[in-house]
Amino acid sequence: MKKSIQEAYLPMSETAYFILLSLTTEKHGYGIIQYVEKITNGRLHIGAGTIYGTLSKFEKDNLIKLVGEKERRKIYKITETGNLLLQSEIRRIEELFKCAKDYLER
Repeated sequence: MKKSIQEAYLPMSETAYFILLSLTTEKHGYGIIQYVEKITNGRLHIGAGTIYGTLSKFEKDNLIKLVGEKERRKIYKITETGNLLLQSEIRRIEELFKCAKDYLER
């Protein structure tokens, strides 16, 4: 993964994180919106403008790829580069959690 991609995306916004996480399986834009609402118990709602702008940027940066179209809906999936970026963010979040837990257990 290019260092410039890491510098551009890390740390990730919560929205970007959940969009990439949702694309570990193939989904279209509205499917991503529904998935994110479900796994965050309705706490996070991604608007149409946000989702499609982010998908366009992610595709341009090779974090996701278009894998098909069904009923005029574009279907996306995370790329290897996107997956490496997601794994880096997960490690960062794990470190944050560990530090917080260690602090609280003092």
